[in-house]
Amino acid sequence: MMRVLVTRPRPDAEATAARLAAAGHQAIVDPMLAVEPIPDARLPEGRFDAVALTSVNGARLLGARLLEARPERTALAGLPLYAVGRRTAAAAPGGFADVHVAGGDGVSLAALLRAELPRGARLLYVAGEDRAIDLGAALAGDGISTELFVIYRAVPAAGLAADTLAAAAAGRIDAAFHFSPRTAATLAARANEAGAAAHFRHIEHLCFSANVAAPLKAAGWPTRVAAEPTEEGLFALLGR
Repeated sequence: MMRVLVTRPRPDAEATAARLAAAGHQAIVDPMLAVEPIPDARLPEGRFDAVALTSVNGARLLGARLLEARPERTALAGLPLYAVGRRTAAAAPGGFADVHVAGGDGVSLAALLRAELPRGARLLYVAGEDRAIDLGAALAGDGISTELFVIYRAVPAAGLAADTLAAAAAGRIDAAFHFSPRTAATLAARANEAGAAAHFRHIEHLCFSANVAAPLKAAGWPTRVAAEPTEEGLFALLGR
């Protein structure tokens, strides 16, 4: 049995914890971010040729908006949707013409959009305030214009839970799952603020990507990167 710290936002943290329990492991859930919708976000004007989603949170919150009487329901109906990975595609609302799924990160999504959208296309990028990739910059050289539609924000945790600090100090955390650079950086910052950073050097930090691992490596913590940026990739690292 492995004891695994899960720092991703709810409700995904609970889903990961349940999967860990089903695999015979123990989860310690301490979200480093809380996701909040931005109710007064306004859809950019004009016509779009496609929609891009780079997170499950964006997919869920777009779905919630489309259930209400909002302009985007009409404006986006029937457009092709490009999702960063399988989980984001699964969480996306219905009503799109086709759903195209990239390889799980922003680089693969940009490559997919570049390959499938013609020059002159106008893309709506539905995202949060903090983004792992600037799709506008990535696609500008291909003649694809990108309009940003920010519908949520992720608020950092004020500190680590007392149970997390106690478990880390007692050596009762074997590994930690890290899904985003911001949750990883927040964990490192909060551990340092609590004077507990040294306790996290004895934990295996299992990361979605090299970008996710970067703030943990900077803190001097041991990291390993999944072969693919998926939850399956993180589970494959457990116990190795």
